[in-house]
Amino acid sequence: MSEAQPITGACPGDVAERVFLCGDPARVAKISADWSDQREVCNVREYRVVTGKLGGLAVTAASTGIGAPSTAILVEELIKLGANTFLRIGNSGGLAPHLGLGDLVVTTGAVRDDGTSRSYVIPEFPATAHHEVVTALLAAAADQGVTAHAGISWSLDAFYARNAVVDAKGDMASMSVGGYWPSHLETRIRDMRAANVLNCEMESGVLLTLAGLFGVRAGCICVVSDRTPWPGPAEIDLDRNMTTCIQVATQAMQAL
Repeated sequence: MSEAQPITGACPGDVAERVFLCGDPARVAKISADWSDQREVCNVREYRVVTGKLGGLAVTAASTGIGAPSTAILVEELIKLGANTFLRIGNSGGLAPHLGLGDLVVTTGAVRDDGTSRSYVIPEFPATAHHEVVTALLAAAADQGVTAHAGISWSLDAFYARNAVVDAKGDMASMSVGGYWPSHLETRIRDMRAANVLNCEMESGVLLTLAGLFGVRAGCICVVSDRTPWPGPAEIDLDRNMTTCIQVATQAMQAL
């Protein structure tokens, strides 16, 4: 029987114990740009996996695609191949009013508003970042003179159903087809803000849940790429400050 994982095709020896995760396959090249001894071990569907050396430390960078289902598949397969430390570098929407575009957010725990993590365990099971990963991220940011906000992230499934724009009247309005806007969505956004949730994204909930279930370390650092709600699609900036985010995450991984 082949030892290759069924989805990625990755085999024992293909991945390091320490893994950087990102959603976009194109970001793998940015994360691994300064690594030596690079080799691509997977490039299938949304998954691109590269393993190399970071200052002598064996590391892997892997793309999850968008959302919890694809993230869970990749994380499961990487853990089966020996990975034990995960650091997600991602984009997010800023919920807290004090966050600006390009700010960094270190997730301490996630609101599990996704279906995949609930397929694994009861909703009351917490999705918490490993304390060593959080500490390393905040220390690296401080060392580089970068402000990083630490707090709770809202991890959700539907990008369009959970995001909103502000219309000409100053009211929240849907981004979905035909203005589809169930009444509870605006309330949910306001509730998350009232609960001091900092940002929203789509992968931390399942990543941190699986890390807790399977006994590995995981954490997340995200750039605020838009604000929810914000004054229009032109405010989305997926690349702003991403280089800094990668630099902070890289230093943190070396410390871990």
